[in-house]
Amino acid sequence: MSNNSSLAKEICKVSFESHDYVWELPMWEEFQSELDSNFADIANIGKRYAGSITAACFLSRFTENYKWAHLDIAGTAWNEGSNKGGTGRPVSLLTYFVLKKAKII
Repeated sequence: MSNNSSLAKEICKVSFESHDYVWELPMWEEFQSELDSNFADIANIGKRYAGSITAACFLSRFTENYKWAHLDIAGTAWNEGSNKGGTGRPVSLLTYFVLKKAKII
């Protein structure tokens, strides 16, 4: 998810080049209400649905003057079972993205 469509498209393109695939999720305005709270100015976690999107909505409240992207890696960051441990996702995507931005590759 991103607040900038050009950045989101760039990350998606680099994901195919790095073989560390991503896709963009919507961050529609109606998801912002998931952060409403009876106790605080803003909740730091949403309700049951759209947790990844709610996390991006939370980020959006503090980064209005910046271009950003939220990569939700919770489901892909760890292996389970006998291969338990970190997967390294999305290190290759982020490394490739930075190298392309620096025009090293």
